[in-house]
Order: sequence, then structure tokens, then C-alpha cells
Amino acid sequence: MLTAGVHRPETMIRRQPHVSSASVFSRIQPQSERKQHTVQSNPTFARRDWPHPAYARPDVSSGTRRPTDSSHSVSNTGNKWSRMSTGDPTVLDPRPDNTENENRLNNFEQYPPEREENKPLSEIPQPRDCKVDIAFLMDGSWSIGKRRFKIQKDFLMEVSQVIDVGVAGAMMGIIQYGDDPVTEFSLKQFSSSKDLKPAISKIVQKGGLSNVGKALSYINKHFFSDANGNRGGAPNVAVVLVDGWPTDKVEEASRLARESGINIFFVTIEGPDENEKQNVVETNFVEKAVCRTNGFFSLPITSWFALRKEVQSLVKRVCDTDQLVCSKTCLNANDIAFVIDGSSSVGTGNFRTVLQFVANVTQEFEISDTDTRVGIIQYTYEQRLEFAFGQHNNKADLLNAIKRINYWSGGTSTGAAITYAADQLFTKSKPNKRKIMIVITDGRSYDDVRAPALEVHRKGVIAYSIGIAWAAQDELEYIATDPDREHSFFVDEFDNLYKYVPKIIHNICNEFNSQPRN
Repeated sequence: MLTAGVHRPETMIRRQPHVSSASVFSRIQPQSERKQHTVQSNPTFARRDWPHPAYARPDVSSGTRRPTDSSHSVSNTGNKWSRMSTGDPTVLDPRPDNTENENRLNNFEQYPPEREENKPLSEIPQPRDCKVDIAFLMDGSWSIGKRRFKIQKDFLMEVSQVIDVGVAGAMMGIIQYGDDPVTEFSLKQFSSSKDLKPAISKIVQKGGLSNVGKALSYINKHFFSDANGNRGGAPNVAVVLVDGWPTDKVEEASRLARESGINIFFVTIEGPDENEKQNVVETNFVEKAVCRTNGFFSLPITSWFALRKEVQSLVKRVCDTDQLVCSKTCLNANDIAFVIDGSSSVGTGNFRTVLQFVANVTQEFEISDTDTRVGIIQYTYEQRLEFAFGQHNNKADLLNAIKRINYWSGGTSTGAAITYAADQLFTKSKPNKRKIMIVITDGRSYDDVRAPALEVHRKGVIAYSIGIAWAAQDELEYIATDPDREHSFFVDEFDNLYKYVPKIIHNICNEFNSQPRN
């Protein structure tokens, strides 16, 4: 028997909402496998390409899825067969009778008022200073069903009221995903919780698969943009609500989103049990997707009926900006010390070339007291602190300060300069910053470099060495953090320094993004 109504995209397995073992509901076995949709790989750095730049020369200037609830079928006893949206009228979808479960959903208009977590909104404490740009990725796939989709909208409406949306606080947008993601409204579309609530209530389910990976790729490329209201100074947060599990892979898209500074949270409702894990497209998909694997960014919920009680928990997490560690990227989480050889062999003209190289590297980073900070030491036999971390807290001031550095001239004591950098700069480094030292020299040092280099390595400093002309290769390798090939570079003349800017930025970011996520 064929039933009319909403078409389903594929034959799929779905378990019903959690009920006791005595329930009349039973699990059905998978009828066919969903096709996996692999996320296309993007360049190593999201939102940033590294072509060979025309940097200035020395002139410094500034699978199987659980089927839907029975809201898409005609209630009766026994299994029903419904036409699928594959375009083939012979493809049918077996599913058990869900009349009792549908009645439960129909009658569940109000959540139990006696439970503590279901207090009226007026009694729920409002978050303070919740300045985040947050995107909710809501599951619009057919597997979720009409009733669960409504529960999901009710949940988002309540979140929008608790989070107190406004230009001085949180800004909230919603993307619905199925086969493809679509922006329901951007960050800048609504500037108050009052306006958000009716907008969420009018969202219509799109249907399709549950392609979370594609949705994460979409928000990374398109959603968090200036045109859509991204404020820049507010952390970017993406909260993914998923019924069961995704129908595509999420790992690569999630990695690229995290590298762009997006804090990814997963709220999984009625996730796979032990028997269903064999049907999941990508094992451990939550751990592969979230910002960190410490439990803070994942919220597993056993039943759709329990979703509302997690409103406060979720809001507290997304508003805790101190814990939003994925806001830190390779470009905004560093204390970088340049240790520059000012010896007589360099000469005035070449010294200006070195300063241009320093400016070219610096301008790739996000500069502020809370982002990347830069300090510079010039050395000969002696050492001179040109400026310390945090002394210049915007990019224009920093580039001007680099331009104003005067050439010193003298001998070459690179070892003493490294020790001086450790004492004068890295002792004042912030705990949440990566400590990076870039030593630039054109000759062999008059003193030992090995012991000072080992000491800064032990203190957690990532050291790069750049040698020019007569620099000693063995000393460059002693200075550089292992592996040498990623941290030590040599050029035969000063005018070729600019060619290594993209390589150094690439390596700094690659090293940052390979850190364990726990």
C-alpha cells in the first residue's frame, strides 16, 4: 500500500524516542545504506590563502540513518509503505506503526511545570556580559519529523530569550541544514530577543539528509562574515543540533572551522546506542568536530523531551568566553620576539631589509593586547630592547615602531641575545600565549648559542632561526626548535628574505593547528 504525503529521501533506519524495555515499540533493521557525502577539502588555512606575495623590498612603510517519527505517515497497525522522494515510485520505505508515540508528541504541548529546570523565563538568571556571535545549526532533515522539529524550534526560542540578544551582548543567527544548508537569518538581522522569537517560530522544515559537515563548511566560508554581522571582537560560536548522527563526514570541515576561530559545540539528541553505532557514517564524530574533547563542548541528550532542561547549561557554556579556546587561532594567540643582529657586518641598507622582513611577518598577525603581541631586541656584543610585548597594541603603531628602529653596529653575541630575550620578554609573556622567538643573524656568534637555546626551549619557547650570507649552519640548528627543517632557514643574500615570509607563517599556523584538542 502506498501512502501519500511528504516524500522521504531514502530508505533509512531510525530508532524511536526513548521508552522503557516493555514498550511496544521495536527497533527496525537497516534496509539500505545512505550514501556518504564527503566534505570537500579546503586550503590549509580557512579564509586565508598563501600565494607567493609581492612583499615590499627594503622600504619600510605601514550512512544509514534512523527513519522519521510517524508524522510523515498514515497511522495504522503494522508496517506502512510510503513513496520516497528518489523519483522512483517503486522505492518504498518500511517503518513500524508509531501511533502511540505520535500521540505522546501531540499531547506534549507543555513541559512538566513541576520540574526545577522548567522554571518560567522570568525566574531564570540572565547571563552577564555574553558578547558572542553565535550560529545555531538546526537539523531540518526528514528523520527528525515534524513534532521533533517543533520541539527544536521551541528550544531555540527559549535560548534566544535567555541569552538576551542585543548589540551590546550576544548576536544570534540560525542555519537550517538538510541536504544543503540555508541561512534562516544572519547575525545582524535581529537585534533583540523579542524580535527573534516570532522569527524562529515561522521557520519551516526543509527536509533532506542530515549533512552536518556541509553545514559546517558553509558557516566557515559564508556565515561569519562582516556582511552578515560578524563583529570581529566577539568570539564566533557554532552550536550544532543533530538528531541521532550526521549523514556525512564532519572531521575536515570542523578542523577548518576551528582553524578560523569558530568554537564548535555539538548537542546530540537521541544519539546512537551500541547497536546503532555500526550505522554511523563517521565514528566518534562529536570528538572529531567539537572545539575541545574535554566534555565542555559536547552535550548529549537522551530524549527530545529532555532538551528544554538543557537551555541554561548550554547558554552558560556559550557565554563563558574564557572557555571558548577555539577563538584563539595561529594569528592571534602569540607573543613573538624578534632577535635581530645589528652587527657591523650587516650594514645600514641590509638592516633596513631585515626590518622590512620583520614588518612583512608582523602584518600577517592580529595585533592587540589580547591578540598577538610583538617585542624586538637588537644585539651586537650588547643587547637593546627596542620595545616590549604590549608596548604597541595596534598594527599601525607597531609597523611604525619597527620603521623607527635605528641600526646599532658592533660585534655578534647571539647567545647572550637569546638569554636577554628570555629575561626581558618571555618572563612577561601571558600564560595563554604561545611564545615564539625569531632570531635573524648574518654571521657566526662570538659566544656559545647552544646552552641559551636549550634553556629557552625548556621554557616552552618555539624558536626559529634565519641565517643570511655568512651565518653558521650548526648554530642555526642549535637555535631552532626541532625539527630543524621546519624552524631553520638560510638565504644567501638579504634581498631574498621576503621569500620566506609565507613559509614562516605557514609553519607557525601548522604547528598551532596540530596541537592536541583536549
